[in-house]
Amino acid sequence: MRVPLEPRLPPLARRLDPLMSLAPDDRAALVTRLRAAGCVFAEQEAALLLGQAQSPGQLERMTQLRISGTPLEHVLGWAEFDGCRVTVAAGVFVPRHRSVFLVELAQERVRPGSQVLDLCCGTGALSLALAHRVPGIGITASDIDPAAAACAQRNLAAVNGQAYVADLFAGLPADMRFDLVLVNAPYVPTESIALMPAEARDFEARAALDGGTDGLDLHRRIAQECGAWLAPEGRLIIETSQAQAEQSAQAFVETGMQARAVQSDERDCTAVEAWLAAS
Repeated sequence: MRVPLEPRLPPLARRLDPLMSLAPDDRAALVTRLRAAGCVFAEQEAALLLGQAQSPGQLERMTQLRISGTPLEHVLGWAEFDGCRVTVAAGVFVPRHRSVFLVELAQERVRPGSQVLDLCCGTGALSLALAHRVPGIGITASDIDPAAAACAQRNLAAVNGQAYVADLFAGLPADMRFDLVLVNAPYVPTESIALMPAEARDFEARAALDGGTDGLDLHRRIAQECGAWLAPEGRLIIETSQAQAEQSAQAFVETGMQARAVQSDERDCTAVEAWLAAS
């Protein structure tokens, strides 16, 4: 199973910083260095580095990191996701643009006052974007990686969210119930991680990528545990792949829930939506 990494280039910086006036020859040299290192969008990346760096020395340090293979988002310290600037910490999973599909689905399922759990939250990008689309929702996030939970807390503070270090639901306050559980759990089969681009394989935590032998270990655990955390009419939306969607949906059906797979050709993303059978 080959696992492509979609282009994640954020939009160009909207402000003109002092280094943006770098001499044309120096700007061209920066583009040439990035292109030689394999950066497909070298011109755009150069503009972003110039817009972020506050001094020539910082620009050189950032350029060296990028040339060495460090993901652009980790070099910049942020990623763009659904119109939000999301803080990204070293080693933390970088949100993929295809996952905006989950936010679009979620927007139809919540209203102000709804309680939302961002499970396996990484940076918290999904719930942050949803909170901007639907102001007034309550946001809780959890991740087993303390670095990811801390990163999510920084991002979600602006929308009064709370992030926990938790092994899925274990570690959350026991009395919490959610109208929506939004999930981007790992679903890459273990043997396929070696086929992923180095930007993901070498710079994101293994726990954020590895879904077990068939990629669905976490999906099955979530299916077993989520029913007790859903409000009576609550929904769960989880990202998967088109090839795995039937198996992922079946994992929820086997626990007594109802489930359906949904596909976005525009986003090139597949999700499974599940809910309690009585709702």
